[in-house]
Amino acid sequence: MAWFYLVDKPEEAKWLNDEERRWLVTALDREHQAKQGHKHPTVMTVMFNGQVWMLCLIYFGFIYGLYALGFFLPTIINGFQQQFGVTFNVFDKGLITAVPYLPAAIALYFWSKDASKRGIRSWHITIPAVAGAVSVPLALYMESPTAVIAVITITACAIFSALPNFWTLPTRFLTGAAAAAAVALINTIGNIAGFSAGYITGALRDASGSYAMPMYVVGGFMLLSAVLMVLLQRYGSMSAPVETKHTLLPEEN
Repeated sequence: MAWFYLVDKPEEAKWLNDEERRWLVTALDREHQAKQGHKHPTVMTVMFNGQVWMLCLIYFGFIYGLYALGFFLPTIINGFQQQFGVTFNVFDKGLITAVPYLPAAIALYFWSKDASKRGIRSWHITIPAVAGAVSVPLALYMESPTAVIAVITITACAIFSALPNFWTLPTRFLTGAAAAAAVALINTIGNIAGFSAGYITGALRDASGSYAMPMYVVGGFMLLSAVLMVLLQRYGSMSAPVETKHTLLPEEN
């Protein structure tokens, strides 16, 4: 469906009216011209750009947490019987596993909407990272299945709220082929995080006999993402927050 519906350029978007197309093309041209006034890394130098690698590590932390919880949440729920003395059938386990993702979708919408109104700022990524870093280990100290799922839901909300805003960062200081190369590199590191999260979490669980150590590792990676985001904002050379307020949109007739 996307193959037939999505287009390559705003000028070809049939779902936009003429005014909206003109506004979008003008906005993109204005952003491109503003970025051209600065010196940007080339495709080759992207591999040695410190800011790009900081973004890689920030993304690594989020994706590590996402995959670790995604893979092992059903196992954690299965452990409720031993931990809390409660038993769920297969259908109940499936429903409980899905619980964190509905609030996460809602949080994603409202957090991104806030970012669109204010302009995306570093705390749109830092706050979710901190929330995830705290909530993951906190789940270990909860005394009921409901409390555990509630805290894990906070983690899911944090991760999913941060990711859409994170992907605006590379194009704030990179353009053209360099931006494409940076996105590809960041995504590759994220895939490594997804691949390694399952193995590391499982290995630590087998070695320690509990999920305490693996959850602390998840929290540690997300805390690292928060710290790196603060450092990137303070010492990086990214441009000012991207203004996406509704006042910039063409007025409806």
